[in-house]
Amino acid sequence: MIRKAWANEASAVRDVVRAAYQHYVTVIGTKPAPMMDDYAKRIAADQVWVLLDGSEIAGVLVLEDRPDCFLLDNIAVRPDRQGSGFGRTMLDFAEAEAVRLGRNAITLYTNALMTRNIAIYAARGYVERERKIEKGFDRVYMVKSLTPG
Repeated sequence: MIRKAWANEASAVRDVVRAAYQHYVTVIGTKPAPMMDDYAKRIAADQVWVLLDGSEIAGVLVLEDRPDCFLLDNIAVRPDRQGSGFGRTMLDFAEAEAVRLGRNAITLYTNALMTRNIAIYAARGYVERERKIEKGFDRVYMVKSLTPG
């Protein structure tokens, strides 16, 4: 089940994200941006979704409906739940949400050193749009065209 995050879940959301991204600290040499985000503010802005496995938060999705694009800002699955299809389920949800809101594309970014993520997104139909240094991170922006269902 995927639903909007509740205000009292900010700490749990942060913990899932930190656990999911921890192994990237050594890869990129610093904490990835999602580890430093303010999830209480994100939840208050109605941007955070959680994937529940039973009663536990197993995954987190941060979506921004911006004027210029529908942005999948963050997707994270608890390490002990990775490999169980939750990431795929959340990507499907994010894409469906973009279509529901009338968008014909979804944009995401990842760190250039997170090559496994780039390959996963490319296999799902995301195409690299640009690379740029942003907020001190070397980011790869990718976009996927969507067809309204």
